[in-house]
Amino acid sequence: EVQLMESGGGLVQPGGSLRLSCAASGFTFSQYAMTWVRQAPGKGLEWVSGISSGGARTSYVDSVKGRFTISRDNAKNTLYLEMNSLKPEDTAVYYCAKKPGYIWYGSDYDYRGQGTQVTVSS
Repeated sequence: EVQLMESGGGLVQPGGSLRLSCAASGFTFSQYAMTWVRQAPGKGLEWVSGISSGGARTSYVDSVKGRFTISRDNAKNTLYLEMNSLKPEDTAVYYCAKKPGYIWYGSDYDYRGQGTQVTVSS
């Protein structure tokens, strides 16, 4: 059974930083691209970032480029999202998701975690 468990969310002031983690199990983590998606209050799901199975290739939505960094540790079956210079508009539930194959870009996924809340407010 595929399981994805996010952690690291919380309340942070504008300009602050957070690091999200996603512990994966139930599949061969190193063989699949992974992605982060988010859902802001009252809005639909938005793709945020993706990473290839080996971690060498990444992609980001324009609104987070230069501020967020996706990475992974295949030895630990863990996905990360380093978020810097956070803005109130980054407030959302952030979900870790498994891609169906090796393509790291695009909003498709086949499994998603329960999510972690990120709130950016003074």
